[in-house]
Amino acid sequence: MTEPILDLRGVAKTYKSGVVALHPTDLAIAKGEIFALLGPNGAGKTTLISIVCGIVVPSAGSITVAGHDALTDAKAARRLIGLVPQELSVDMFETVLATVRFSRRLFGHSGHDAHIEQVLRDLSLWDKRDAKIMELSGGMKRRVLIAKALAHEPAILFLDEPTAGVDVALRRDMWTLVHRLREKGTTVILTTHYIEEAEEMADRVGVIDKGKLLLVDDKAALMAKLGKRELDLTLVEPIAAVPAALAQWAPTIENDGRTLRYVFDAKEERTGIPSFLTALRDEGIAFKDLETSKSSLEDIFVDLVGEKA
Repeated sequence: MTEPILDLRGVAKTYKSGVVALHPTDLAIAKGEIFALLGPNGAGKTTLISIVCGIVVPSAGSITVAGHDALTDAKAARRLIGLVPQELSVDMFETVLATVRFSRRLFGHSGHDAHIEQVLRDLSLWDKRDAKIMELSGGMKRRVLIAKALAHEPAILFLDEPTAGVDVALRRDMWTLVHRLREKGTTVILTTHYIEEAEEMADRVGVIDKGKLLLVDDKAALMAKLGKRELDLTLVEPIAAVPAALAQWAPTIENDGRTLRYVFDAKEERTGIPSFLTALRDEGIAFKDLETSKSSLEDIFVDLVGEKA
């Protein structure tokens, strides 16, 4: 990785009560990268983002944002960051256009209506620009938060659980926007517990649980290293139990006995498949079809943290 646009070294947070919200964490994010931080609710995702954005003061560690020390030069670092929080935080009596303009000027930029118009059009908000925020639907209010975060043209965009509880149309528009931002060189960091979002969009994935960053890896490499494959055999005749001769492969019976499933480690030199199929033949178990599939990030996540996201 070249010089990272965001570099965390030993960043941690322990509250006065003794609760450890974030254990010492090292994380480097490259310019233009889409990074997904996966974890269940309460894992520490929002704490990490809040520290980088200057909302929460860390107990230890250092943070560098495009060469700026986020702790000693907070204003310069924060100017490079856009944040879309989980919770709505807007003046409900203000118009869409006015609140987005205000966010831009808050960071020292001029009105620059051309940029604001483009952002609002990208988020399907241009026709609602003169509407008061209180008049908008929940999905449209979420779009306003995104527009506010993009108003000052940040180099890094944080999306904290961006599609939790939103409609399908917004989710689709948001990911189209994320692709467009990446093409312009914007770095996008999202927290989510929707596995499919990370699997579809991210370049790299981090998994966090109980305040500990368990791993960070390229999405493809992560799945190659940790992912398992499944071999499903559709049987000619259903079986009620696994024969003792097949016990060493620990297959499972699925689909009311009509499918026999064998899970194997794809990265091992010997997968055991040839000997498994030979044993099936010796047992007189015939199959009419077979299919292999690989683990999803959902499966990998469950293996790591022991629960679904």
